[in-house]
Amino acid sequence: MIRAMVIGASGYAGAQICRILSRHGKVSIAGLCVSENSADKGRKISDLYGNLKGICNIELESTPDAGAIAKRADVVFLATDHKVSHDLAAPLVANGVTVFDLSGAFRISDTDVFEKAYGFAHEHKDLLARAVYALPEFTAPEKIRQTKIISLPGCYPTASQLALRPLIDGNALDAAYRPSINAVSGVTGSGRKARLTNSFCEVSLNAYGVFTHRHQPEIEEHLGTKVIFTPHLGPFKRGILATITAKLNPGFDEAKVRKLFQDAYRDKPLVRVVDGMPRLQDVQYLPFCDLGFKCSDDGYIIVCSAIDNLLKGAASQAVQVMNIYFGFDETTGLL
Repeated sequence: MIRAMVIGASGYAGAQICRILSRHGKVSIAGLCVSENSADKGRKISDLYGNLKGICNIELESTPDAGAIAKRADVVFLATDHKVSHDLAAPLVANGVTVFDLSGAFRISDTDVFEKAYGFAHEHKDLLARAVYALPEFTAPEKIRQTKIISLPGCYPTASQLALRPLIDGNALDAAYRPSINAVSGVTGSGRKARLTNSFCEVSLNAYGVFTHRHQPEIEEHLGTKVIFTPHLGPFKRGILATITAKLNPGFDEAKVRKLFQDAYRDKPLVRVVDGMPRLQDVQYLPFCDLGFKCSDDGYIIVCSAIDNLLKGAASQAVQVMNIYFGFDETTGLL
């Protein structure tokens, strides 16, 4: 039985990990942790999230030091702020713990780009060099298993990369035309902490972080191409719908594009290539990415990608990668 600890367990993604691990069957929860100053410390996770009552009733504790964690846990999920993950990961790995990091602390390899995107200097360049960025449909299992520090993609980058990777790998896109990604997220994407910008009564439908969002360099690095990325905040709780426009190379039509998607995801159980365009309601509360597309007669393509930002964009993807790491069926605990 794998012993797992969740740090940042009281947040939205952390709570989703607790739910998944509680029904996993091959994992025991070794502890649910929050910061020392958290108002949630000492409360049961099921008191914060009533839908966990009878499923996970573990009390939230302050985060122990790395040595104490290593005695209790084989793996740690960091569902924490980027700087917190950056600071916690190094001592955990040094103590032999395998870390699955849901933050952005180890997603960007260029430390200058990282500092500009996240607002602080990266102090663990050696660990950054050892980190594996794990998009499970495209990262080789042997690569994931070679390290103790696994960086999970962001929610927007997950939706965007799953839509574009088959096209890029299949040389279907005109490199002179930047793919344009317009993606709308529900308000849970901005976290559980209350702010005016994510107050439900204040949320409308608006673009934000135009040309400056920290997910743009992540998307570009791991796709290997420049993109135009425009995120939007929508007046709904959860989910992401990304609508992506690109230019096809000559010779690619709808039939050839469909074959690229079908070949890419034929043995990938958590990506569904659908007829027509996907709907957000079909993936909410589920670990799937649904993909649909349409090609124009003059060589353009629109791809739509739908995910639950808290699951395929965070918690379920983290557990999917953990399953791959330990050689379990990758859907264990997820379906």
